[in-house]
Amino acid sequence: MHHLLCGLAANPALPPELVDRLIAVADDDVDRDLAGRADLTRAQALTLASRTEETGVRLAYEGRLTAADVDPAAQPLVALALLDEGVGRPEWAALLAADPAVRHREKLAACPGLPADVVETLAADPDVRVVAELALWTTEPDVAARLAGHPHAEVRRAVAANEATPGAVLAALVAGEGLPPARHCLVCDREEPPFAHGSDCARVDCDLRPGASCDGSHASTEHDMLRAALANPATPAAAVEGFAGHPSMLLRRALAARTDLPAWAYARLAVDAASGIRADLAENPAIDDTLMRALADDPDPGVRRGLADNPRVPLDVLALLAATTRIGGTLLPRIASAGAAEVEELARSPYAAVRMLLARRRDLPDGIRDALADDPDAKVVQAVARHPGLSGALLRAMVDRHGVQIVAAVAANPGAGPALLEHLARHSPPSRKALREIARHPAATAPALVVCLTDERARPIAAGHPALPPQAIAELLTHTDGWVVEAAAANPSLPLTVLRELVSRPAS
Repeated sequence: MHHLLCGLAANPALPPELVDRLIAVADDDVDRDLAGRADLTRAQALTLASRTEETGVRLAYEGRLTAADVDPAAQPLVALALLDEGVGRPEWAALLAADPAVRHREKLAACPGLPADVVETLAADPDVRVVAELALWTTEPDVAARLAGHPHAEVRRAVAANEATPGAVLAALVAGEGLPPARHCLVCDREEPPFAHGSDCARVDCDLRPGASCDGSHASTEHDMLRAALANPATPAAAVEGFAGHPSMLLRRALAARTDLPAWAYARLAVDAASGIRADLAENPAIDDTLMRALADDPDPGVRRGLADNPRVPLDVLALLAATTRIGGTLLPRIASAGAAEVEELARSPYAAVRMLLARRRDLPDGIRDALADDPDAKVVQAVARHPGLSGALLRAMVDRHGVQIVAAVAANPGAGPALLEHLARHSPPSRKALREIARHPAATAPALVVCLTDERARPIAAGHPALPPQAIAELLTHTDGWVVEAAAANPSLPLTVLRELVSRPAS
């Protein structure tokens, strides 16, 4: 990779004539960065698209190419990208349905809005991978229903995962009734049954899934089909609720996130021996308060963490979880949806862990926000420190009280001003994480950024900051770290004379 040229390719200050010159000398890596430019002209986009299909596909998905720009015979993947976006020409679908490359027909089968005759062609494709892809992505219920009776189990597995499949058909797949038995699977297509595919398979050309097996009954694929159907919300609850006691942990787990099961099924899953099932269930908003309170006492921390993520967990239960469970730094759904009265109640909580949960919201009333910023507990202050609207004086006071514990969080506040960021950059003891936040802050000044350059991880971020002095940027263009060079070359504050010289410099 030529880091200098890649950086220049992404530099928004590069004028069109220099983009043209860069396109003339670019390799594939540079092309990828050039393709991401917002100011590409139509001619430039066409030139890039003509060089590699990978670049053409990206430009197609980004709306930089039209059907008139693409020859489907020469660039089938680009044509497929346009079809996938719904802007390709209908006649392309028929052409690509006869493409000898299986991966092209597979991609076509996943495209929306295909003509009926093309759908019929793909449904009868000799390669089961193409038919399975159609079964997975078709939005036509009648097509999915017809493919449910396909003789290959892999196609049925795909039908089971498709939410467009009619509920009655999914129920039939689960029950194994009303459909002819499958005659093939990917395992017996390749090996003589009985055969089990070991996880330590050393064959480089083997694409069987780990654990795949067939004794003539296509067991592993049938199991995968059941798992897909149980997880499919279009499958009627009555068809799947009985699996809450199934011997297969994977099948039971597929039920845990469903929101339409009867209470008895949830109660059974709540005492499942597998903690992963209980954790998935704990996140499910369909379980009732009684079950949530029982799961709050679960000995497994993953289950309690899942319950904390439940958008319907009672606030008093959440308060107990905050004291016993490592929740992390994310805003919990129940806290995010708390009403005004609940927000005031949480802000008055005697428990710092609860106030910290609230402090992660970024839409708090000014009074509550400022009160949390003045909280005696450093973890609460750290959680609220990124909240927009905090005054510079209050942010400075927070740092004076709690020091290095909250320097990085304050540095990430969108309202942190230039003087404060310079103060934080010089903080003793230093905070390396704060330097990274300062390096990406829009208000960072040259003195603060120069300090950031002293840190290995902050340096490539600071190198791309437009407030960095041009002389400092130029010095970074010869740095030993290629990512620093790339960031510096992408810096829009590089003078035009330097940009011209760099584009003209021979690649090495």
